[in-house]
Amino acid sequence: MDLGLSGKIALVTGASKGIGLACARALAAEGAIVVGVSRSPENLAAATAALASEGLSMRCYAADLIDGDAAAAVVEQIEKEVGPIDILINSAGAAKRFAPAELNPAAFQQTMNAKYFSYVHVIQPVVHRMVARGKGNVVNIIGQGGKQAGIFHIAGGAANSALMLSTVGMARAYAAEGVRINAINPGLTQTDRVDEGLIAAARAQGKSKEHVLAEEVSKIPMGRMAQPDEVAQVAIFLASDRASYVSGAIVPMDGCSAAVI
Repeated sequence: MDLGLSGKIALVTGASKGIGLACARALAAEGAIVVGVSRSPENLAAATAALASEGLSMRCYAADLIDGDAAAAVVEQIEKEVGPIDILINSAGAAKRFAPAELNPAAFQQTMNAKYFSYVHVIQPVVHRMVARGKGNVVNIIGQGGKQAGIFHIAGGAANSALMLSTVGMARAYAAEGVRINAINPGLTQTDRVDEGLIAAARAQGKSKEHVLAEEVSKIPMGRMAQPDEVAQVAIFLASDRASYVSGAIVPMDGCSAAVI
């Protein structure tokens, strides 16, 4: 299916690894002009090289999106050097897992900075420009941890919940301005971030990582983790005009783990 993304300028945060890199790859394959942002220049260089080996390209900018000024500056730079941003896919920021005994105000602050503000700091300057142009699409990659309380993901889940509410609220606020804002909630997905979470859970429970992983997969009706590319395909659909009447949606991608309406 041609999603009509050829020539569109797409900004992907967290583009150097995992779901963000998968989104960058999928957008580039559709002919979009992809701009990737991540904190690490080294990781961005590796991601760019990986895409180039597949005949795909991505322009890269290094920035720490937890810093609101840095986020606003990189958006300004991209708009000047590349052009007006048509699509924003947010996949930056990993909320660290904490055992309940490790939770304190600093832990909640760290996860809000990493997962919530790293998104909001980019959304605001990009959406304001989209509103001025009367068009634009935003997709936030969030996570089912914001709907299902996990004892090792309380702080991160709180950040996810806040981001879901912001997604739906902003979608409603800007619907009449031609800007659509949606989100995807992946469940267990084969990424480095999930691997780090499994290690933390294994340490807290005194089990091996492999044992914890097997326990988690056993809870998924589909019997496996998601792959980053599977999430990316839904993200680029939501970012395309094929989803022109979809806004304020939170799409679960958890292998049918959450049996809720």
